[in-house]
Amino acid sequence: MGSNLNDLHIAVVTSYPPSKGSLNEYGFYFVDALRKHSDVRRLSVIADAPSPREPFVDRVWEFNSPSNPVKIQKALRRLRPDAVIYNLQFASFGDRRVPAALGLLSPFLSRLSGLPTLTLLHNIFETVDLKKAGFGEKPWVEWITRRFGELFTRLLLQSDLVATTMPRYVDILRKKYKCEHVFLAPHGTLKPPLPVQALPEIPTVMAFGKFGTYKKVEVLLEAHKRLLEKNPQVRLVVAGSDSPNAIGYLAGVQARYKDLPNVTYTGYVAEEDVPKIFYDATVVAFPYNSTTGSSGVLHQAGEFGRAAVMPKLGDLADLVDEEGYKAVFFEPEDAESLADALWPLIAKPEEAYALGEWNHRVASGLLLSEVIDWYILHLQEVIRRKHARQ
Repeated sequence: MGSNLNDLHIAVVTSYPPSKGSLNEYGFYFVDALRKHSDVRRLSVIADAPSPREPFVDRVWEFNSPSNPVKIQKALRRLRPDAVIYNLQFASFGDRRVPAALGLLSPFLSRLSGLPTLTLLHNIFETVDLKKAGFGEKPWVEWITRRFGELFTRLLLQSDLVATTMPRYVDILRKKYKCEHVFLAPHGTLKPPLPVQALPEIPTVMAFGKFGTYKKVEVLLEAHKRLLEKNPQVRLVVAGSDSPNAIGYLAGVQARYKDLPNVTYTGYVAEEDVPKIFYDATVVAFPYNSTTGSSGVLHQAGEFGRAAVMPKLGDLADLVDEEGYKAVFFEPEDAESLADALWPLIAKPEEAYALGEWNHRVASGLLLSEVIDWYILHLQEVIRRKHARQ
């Protein structure tokens, strides 16, 4: 381990494009911002497979592999970084319970080996509706999952530092788990926003994400029926793929609504195609019935200057209240309420444009590259303390 705190070698464990794993897009921009930081000499990525080789990316772990902790620790011993950052949510390593749980042992093992370890948690069990997220199909299964969730939360909190994207998460971890080494690291806008572009000529509603658990498009399709009665030109774009916990969901929905006109299903959206998906939309809809963390899609709506229509619940409500985004709200799982929220923005595109401009200003106020400064400062302090004890 080097001793120069302004010349760091940092490893990041994350899902990374072209992988389609959870947090892959955030991992891409997180790594990019770290690589550009003046105090980082070298950046190594320990990512999921398979994909092409990159000079700084080691593809050593696989989704749903129970051997991931061993593979990750082996890679860290070979790379010998000054510190490691884990970019995680609770299903990062698998959608099956055993490999998902075993993967979450990795930060604990890194800390145990003496390597300065920081874990970024994008969600916590206490705020996740397990049934809607696909992990609580029966009451006793949900109860066991929550108990194990608490156990693995305690293991994750053994990291030298824990970062979360939401103030409420910080409060919960400090009060329930007595964790004093947790700090707030806002999601941040992934890249500097470009100027707001004009809205498309044809009114278009777009939803973006991984669907089938707490993101259900049926309510959006039913709302689309109501909007078509008012304007037959309205388009709906469902951009994204199935959630790992709901494989086949979108194909089933598409079959049931095959006669509904003006609906496009894009499938997986590659990183380079994301801007077009947003710029081709009049408004971004959030057909959620619960939340599982800070919303990357809301930050992207701000980045690309688009209005948002969403239910006022959980982490979405927190983001609006705490970061300053604006949205039009509807009742969760209520198609009529959703249609009523969407229609004014479709009928008066100038209102949609004004909301998009507001969100663009908010997104421009805190970039991920600025949040990275907080990570570096915290890591430098941990490394300094470890050096002092040696």
